[in-house]
Amino acid sequence: MLKLSNSMAYKFPLKTKSCLLYLVLSVTAPCFASVFELTDPKLTIVGQDQQIQTVYEDTLYDLARKYSLGSEELIRVNPGIDPWLPGADKTLFVPGRHILPSGPHTGIIVNLPEHRLYYYPKVKRGQPQVVVTFPVSIGKMDWHTPIGLTHVISKIKNPSWYPPEGVRAEHAAAGDTLPQVVPPGPDNPLGAFALRLAAGNGTYLIHGTNNPIAVGLAVTHGCIRMYPEDIESLFAQVPNGTEVRIMNEPIKVAWVDGELLLEAHPPVDAEGQSYEPDVDQFAQLLRDAVGDSTVAIHWDYAEEVLRMADGRLATVGLEADLN
Repeated sequence: MLKLSNSMAYKFPLKTKSCLLYLVLSVTAPCFASVFELTDPKLTIVGQDQQIQTVYEDTLYDLARKYSLGSEELIRVNPGIDPWLPGADKTLFVPGRHILPSGPHTGIIVNLPEHRLYYYPKVKRGQPQVVVTFPVSIGKMDWHTPIGLTHVISKIKNPSWYPPEGVRAEHAAAGDTLPQVVPPGPDNPLGAFALRLAAGNGTYLIHGTNNPIAVGLAVTHGCIRMYPEDIESLFAQVPNGTEVRIMNEPIKVAWVDGELLLEAHPPVDAEGQSYEPDVDQFAQLLRDAVGDSTVAIHWDYAEEVLRMADGRLATVGLEADLN
């Protein structure tokens, strides 16, 4: 691979020059579901970044939900802003562009470091393929979210929660006694809808929540948690048997008009916890992702993007002209 000199950094645009087709549909106030038409099979980037002005009543948690983001996604790219009291007339960056995860564009894909779910409905005759994307929470501590291929085995409306013995013991140690079963209702952490997945010798859920602020964090006991309106939308669309692929892809790359775009997120460990990225390890992942492509990478800038790992897309390389 070729390297660019530091003096060439100013030539790199921060956003791709391509204008990608993008559609935002309102599902249920106050949230926006992100639905993107993939009119070209070669499209690898969807969405649009934007800037917004706050009003006095705003919190970053409310705005994250409104713009289909996890709370940490919005907080991370707006450092120095109080998430509870940002104040009026603050300019916020709202990240809306995503590089699609690698692999086939089918079924459900959950990328753990990104804290994001992608759903590819079956293509209807005469219509382009679409992808729907939602922020999610993932497992924490010893309750790790399994990685691999599974599928939806049942759909449950108004599920009851049967806390596992380990969860009950954890709560008991903190002085909080859980019942053996929590019926549907406002105290049920599963929310109103759940998709049950096959997972080894047990089962595993994609479900709603009675604590929307936590969406986008590693706070669940292994399951995947969504905003209430998001799981309601997904529940209505996903049939039993849908393939679900859970992956750990902290960096994603895409080529657009000869530019190499990089999207980096904090990596997660075996327990689902985010940790400070090792830049050298991340750089190797970038080399692996680029493969045999002939590319000139500005490594100082790329390492800065990898170190920040805030999810914003950045142009870090150009196709090398060897003529």
